[in-house]
Amino acid sequence: MNEDVDRLVEKIKSAFGADLRSVVLYGSAAAGDFHPQHSDLNVLCVLHRLGVGQLERGNEVARWWTKKGHPAPLLLTEEEIRSSADVFPIEFYDIKMQHKLLHGDDLFATMIVPMERHRIQLEHELRSKLLRLREQYMASHHSQRALQQLLLASVSTFGALFRHVLVVVGQPAPAKKREVFDALAAAFGLDASPFLALLDIRQTGRSFPLAEGRALFENYLAQVERVIEEMDRRA
Repeated sequence: MNEDVDRLVEKIKSAFGADLRSVVLYGSAAAGDFHPQHSDLNVLCVLHRLGVGQLERGNEVARWWTKKGHPAPLLLTEEEIRSSADVFPIEFYDIKMQHKLLHGDDLFATMIVPMERHRIQLEHELRSKLLRLREQYMASHHSQRALQQLLLASVSTFGALFRHVLVVVGQPAPAKKREVFDALAAAFGLDASPFLALLDIRQTGRSFPLAEGRALFENYLAQVERVIEEMDRRA
């Protein structure tokens, strides 16, 4: 992983030259929760200016990186970093708290994230993901493979959002998902077992029978709904 990231940084520096202000690694890799089969390497580049010319110069870098299975580097200007924290408070809070500076100046260490906006976005994201989870289960409950893919994909999403629930209710917010689920269970009296079981399945690569998957989903869904209810109750 480190070798690929190092090569990426050199390619970014070569592509953008003097326009480049900084390069940051964020997401699960920066938080120490990276899984080779289920995690991306997320990289953000801050540029002094960002126009068509810079986008064209980044094409080769982006194609090389996406062929390795990772999202294209996220490009932002310094002004966008300063003005977007109120629009993307969850994302910028995560980057502020868990990032690794790969090149240049650390613009996130002193960033101020508006926490009133953070809570609004969090409630929106939780309810949106819940609706999506129900919708996807309707389409996948008859297929063991589809149901397993749904559960394994969504547990990462809810793990990330539940970390922010802990922030909102004033609890310590661990970086690693397993610790997040344990902390939330302790804070809200939830059953963390469906989330922890899915992390174990993801780690081992085990496939579960369809009947087991349906039972797991039922408890999983109930715990997600309880988190949202607790958020509402503590508003």
